[in-house]
Amino acid sequence: MSTTRPLVVVDATDPFAVMQALRLALFHDGPAVLPRLGGAQDTRTAPFDVPSEAAVVIETSGTTGKPKRVWLSADALKVSAQSHLDALGGAGVWWLALPTSYIAGVQVLTRSLLAGLSPIVHPPGPFGPASLLEVESELRAAKKTSPVYSAMVPAQMQRLVDAAQSDSSVSDALMLFDAVLVGGQAIPQRLVDGAAGLGVRVIRTYGSAETAGGCVWDGEPLAGVTVGEVDGRLAVAGKILAGGYVDDPVVTEKRFVVVDAVRWYVTDDQGVVHPDGTVRVVGRVDDVIVSGGKKVSLAEVERILVDELGCAQCVVTAGSHDEWGQVPVIVGPHGVDLDNVRAVIGAKLGPQARPDRFVLVPEIPLLASGKPDRVAISTFVSP
Repeated sequence: MSTTRPLVVVDATDPFAVMQALRLALFHDGPAVLPRLGGAQDTRTAPFDVPSEAAVVIETSGTTGKPKRVWLSADALKVSAQSHLDALGGAGVWWLALPTSYIAGVQVLTRSLLAGLSPIVHPPGPFGPASLLEVESELRAAKKTSPVYSAMVPAQMQRLVDAAQSDSSVSDALMLFDAVLVGGQAIPQRLVDGAAGLGVRVIRTYGSAETAGGCVWDGEPLAGVTVGEVDGRLAVAGKILAGGYVDDPVVTEKRFVVVDAVRWYVTDDQGVVHPDGTVRVVGRVDDVIVSGGKKVSLAEVERILVDELGCAQCVVTAGSHDEWGQVPVIVGPHGVDLDNVRAVIGAKLGPQARPDRFVLVPEIPLLASGKPDRVAISTFVSP
């Protein structure tokens, strides 16, 4: 029996081509699939063969470092997708609003394949309220016989919620969704509250390509998923785990570890696992800086800034300081009351967490997934 499987690169700008290739990989003996925006490219090679168990390869976004190629088995993807459908209470029609080069987009297709239903595809062009209105008639038709769902990153959902506050047509269309999965980054409380005020159910999800997508919903691990801590980091166990990284055994061995006969994926996140099994994510390990000799979570500073002080679209990154070493720095497209921000955050997290300065930018650079490009953002902050 061969220990490898051929790999095909499929242009992720054609979701139905990806779906067909995915169907063959998950349910037949087709080649493994690497969905990539633009498809095969001379400047971005891919291996001809992958492990025989691999069905899908996802190139990670690389928000803070070098991208990796995560491979997932058909079983991991199908177990994950089925747990999503079970948690929602059954199958439905999905609006595909995310690129299929990302695990969340692939899982919209996988859920659709399991349910035998065709997704509604985001129209060409930038995402926004007009995108939703363009597919509204399709959503209404689907709603007659099935629940309708979508999956988005927070920035996408926030645009729709903000527009719905003043445009009843957007509000009416948004209320067609039985649930919207939102994940990929920290989710502002104002987004959840704003959606709830419109009667739209937002489910906060936590996961990654290495866990076949969201595996913790609203703080609760899905069926068959266990979350624990390994070496001070959140770790995930279950049948949903990826097999590893293509052609990178060193990183695979570092991230996928066996403890007491249980295989875990060790994340880059810090968090708390409560006695009842619920999970609270605090922030990324690499989001923690040492300021004045004390640790500061940039994610926690950003959460207060966005959720409690209403500084939407702002991002907190690390900057250098002659006295404190490292300091939080706010980057955003709109001004903030820095004195008030420093006072509030200092009172809550201590003086070492007070943002040192604010950097005004025309717009926050984003990755294709809609997440902030934190590598690009860090270049705005001079020493």
